[in-house]
Amino acid sequence: MFKNKEEFKFEFSRRIIESYGRTVEEAHITERFLVLETMVRDYASVNWATSKAIIRNNYQKQMHYFSMEFLMGRLLVNNMMNLGIYQIAKDGLEEYGINIHDLEELETDAGLGNGGLGRLAACFMDSLASLAYPGHGHTIRYEYGLFKQKIENGYQIELPDQWMQTGFNWEVRKPKHRVPVKFFGKIIFNETTGKYEHVDAEEVYAVPYDVPIVGNDTTNTNTLRLWSAEASDNIPANQDFRQYIQNVRDICQMLYPDDSTPAGKMLRLKQEYFFTCAGLNSIVRAHLRQYPNLNNFHQKNVIQLNDTHPVLAIPELMRILIDEQGYEWEEAWDITTQTFAYTNHTILAEALETWPISLMQSLLPRVYEIIEEIHRRFIGYVKMASDRDEELLNRVMILRDGTVYMARLAIVGSFSVNGVAKLHSDILAERELKDFAQLYPSKFNNKTNGITHRRWLAYCNPELSSLISEYIGDEWIKHPERLEDLMGHLDDLTLQDRFLAVKKERKQILADYIKEHNGITVDVDSIFDIQVKRLHAYKRQLLNILHVIDLYLRMKENPDFRIEPRTFIFGAKAASGYYFAKKVIKLINSVGDVVNNDSETNKYLKVVFLENYGVTLAEKIMPAADVSEQISTAGKEASGTGNMKFMMNGAITLGTLDGANVEIAELVGEENCVIFGMKDHEVKELQMSGAYKAWDYYNNNPRLKRIIDSLMDGTFHENREEFRVIFEELMNKNDEYFVLADYEAYCQAQSSVRDLYKDRSRWAKVCLTNIAKSGFFSSDRTIQQYVDDIWHLDKVKF
Repeated sequence: MFKNKEEFKFEFSRRIIESYGRTVEEAHITERFLVLETMVRDYASVNWATSKAIIRNNYQKQMHYFSMEFLMGRLLVNNMMNLGIYQIAKDGLEEYGINIHDLEELETDAGLGNGGLGRLAACFMDSLASLAYPGHGHTIRYEYGLFKQKIENGYQIELPDQWMQTGFNWEVRKPKHRVPVKFFGKIIFNETTGKYEHVDAEEVYAVPYDVPIVGNDTTNTNTLRLWSAEASDNIPANQDFRQYIQNVRDICQMLYPDDSTPAGKMLRLKQEYFFTCAGLNSIVRAHLRQYPNLNNFHQKNVIQLNDTHPVLAIPELMRILIDEQGYEWEEAWDITTQTFAYTNHTILAEALETWPISLMQSLLPRVYEIIEEIHRRFIGYVKMASDRDEELLNRVMILRDGTVYMARLAIVGSFSVNGVAKLHSDILAERELKDFAQLYPSKFNNKTNGITHRRWLAYCNPELSSLISEYIGDEWIKHPERLEDLMGHLDDLTLQDRFLAVKKERKQILADYIKEHNGITVDVDSIFDIQVKRLHAYKRQLLNILHVIDLYLRMKENPDFRIEPRTFIFGAKAASGYYFAKKVIKLINSVGDVVNNDSETNKYLKVVFLENYGVTLAEKIMPAADVSEQISTAGKEASGTGNMKFMMNGAITLGTLDGANVEIAELVGEENCVIFGMKDHEVKELQMSGAYKAWDYYNNNPRLKRIIDSLMDGTFHENREEFRVIFEELMNKNDEYFVLADYEAYCQAQSSVRDLYKDRSRWAKVCLTNIAKSGFFSSDRTIQQYVDDIWHLDKVKF
């Protein structure tokens, strides 16, 4: 398309004229942005077509990643960098007097995900393409993202996330590949054909929109397929047309509809079946275009289920094999159980997905019948394997007490079950899913999460990237394990000084953002102590802000007590119906209002809450962090990936031994991170013993008592009842996540951070050690392990 600056300029000008009937100089900034986006997409499309042809001609096995979320972030810079055309475009635009950064800022984050689950899926897509493996994603084309967070008077307000307002030029609509998806109705057995038929159904079309996933420095380009619901030609006779159209639109309207009502539950289940049914049917069709039948389906396709949301794909493949392709149960089950692999993302029992049988029976009658048969046969297997152990049987049933247990269905129907950090996988196999690990010992394995180091270091932190490359070369961009070469330069005082200067530069960029968006001036020489992640009680943002309150009250009570200047930065969305989490956001903001405006103490202490935390904002935050807060209750966080992004950008982990923090501490050594608090087994023992009494901590620690009283005594809000729910959770509901139990250890850990920060050379050395050891946490390593142990893919050879 274009190989140099002149060709780029010619193509850019031609497209502006053809698309908008005006010259580059006359074109509006949005028109320039949209043309640049389509130029990059079309550039990638050449490689995209080549990749598809080679995979098809070589009859290659492909991996399909089914996930409810893909939190992609902005794609323009990432794609241009991966294609190696960023500098050409930047220089060409400059000659037209256009600053490429102005165009970059017009791109919105695609509203296709929410948190770690979706960002992990996006990192996996990047690594699969960059390592030249054929791996594709399937999800829903959400019209609106989760929500756009606005903070008004300290409260979270949810606004529609209209992420497609300027279009989404990366996608290509593929109506010829549409798939019919059926809900409700009833199942009849046709004696003539010998097949089950789904009649009187509410049918919708799933239409795919394909997005190219561009690999770094490779021709390989994979596909993220977004499924959108459209009206079918077969509108139910008994349904009002307007109601039918509304039902169709609801399916893709938003990510995670509120499922606290029966209608919300129905919609959520509809979404899950919609994209798994569509994705699976499109994979089957593609397979049958190349092969005479599905006998070798599992040899040419592997489907990774990202958590339980896509688990309905298991009974759906059985339905296709039996009802549409005429396979007997045993043969169909053999193909199915060799096709699916399942990733578990949670230890929390309340987060393991379940559905009422009555709901599934009504919405998905045939799929439910198949689940029932899977359950019946599994019960037979357990009885034989366990010598009729009735207690075991009760613990592992897929259907029980009017409920479908999706994680159990996932384990039974998959050939691989993996956790996402070593501690998490151990807890699954030894505790939470112990019964299944004993029934299927060969299925369980660990795949510690990773992040794409290209986006999260090379592209989002160019200042640090060039410094690293100056010392060890740029091979680390292709081979992140080469970051380890930095270990030979740790004592280089010039490197230490230059690292600290780069960190200060990045802190200034974030400080400017904070000034512009929050109106707060922060000191770039202060410690930037950052906790950004979803707001949930077990992630313990509350522990963090209670410590901030403590520092403030101590400074107010004792004029001689002053701290090393600290800026505590928070970013988090709370689920719209999660009352406690929303109150914690209000508390953080209320504490900020008081401490930021107190002239006695505000040069030592600032609190900032950044609204609408997402990928693009994270790309500003991670490079600026001094301290990475990873303080979840031990045994509750599956892995975490924010901890890896912070580490890779030279922040020190202040954390519990939870999730991937365990592996971070092992890699860098406990002298290069700050670990505190109870271990997983200690938390479990305290829970089991019933000995924990929150009131004992309150009554025996005057400082802690003063902090907790401040929630209710008007210190931070004139309405003394404002934070009642937080007080109740801590005291009268006995502090489920052991905030008070870990409080003193957390304060000591914070003191250690302060002492370390004072020694600038030692601090720089610790930060550089973290960067050097972070290569392990590249998603390239994670993907290679999936390929070696689970997927068994071959690279696409060009």
